[in-house]
Amino acid sequence: MDPFTNNFRLDQTAGKIEIPLTIRTLEEFICEPVTLGDHLRRRRIELGLYQKDVAARLGVTAPTVWNWENRGSVDLRFIPRVIAFLGYSPISQPDDLLGKLTWYKQVNGLTLEQLGVEMGRDPEQLADWLSGRHSPCRRNREGIEKFLTDSHVY
Repeated sequence: MDPFTNNFRLDQTAGKIEIPLTIRTLEEFICEPVTLGDHLRRRRIELGLYQKDVAARLGVTAPTVWNWENRGSVDLRFIPRVIAFLGYSPISQPDDLLGKLTWYKQVNGLTLEQLGVEMGRDPEQLADWLSGRHSPCRRNREGIEKFLTDSHVY
């Protein structure tokens, strides 16, 4: 109360509470993505999309996208679509011949049977090579190199 006028005088600073506004950086942008699901989450957030939007683009359901983002693993057949959505392949290409063949199979979302058809090889033989149970002979190694060269992997 103002003692001279008997009116209430409002103190302009009374009752004001200052709340500092700090916007935390999302964890997706602090930590380097490790799994394919981490890369997918980061890209989705960069684009400002919901999981249902990404799901529609990839031809899956929103719970599927949630599973990929939170569990990290993407079904083999959807890996090419995820890579296309990302605009890059986060799966690094190894230097060894059989590693490159495994990488080719993975980034193209191929089963052993599909890879066998592409290469003209028995899927069981491919399984033996890729699992390390057997090593391809020189002639087969040359065939694998030619296949990968023709597929523009080298």
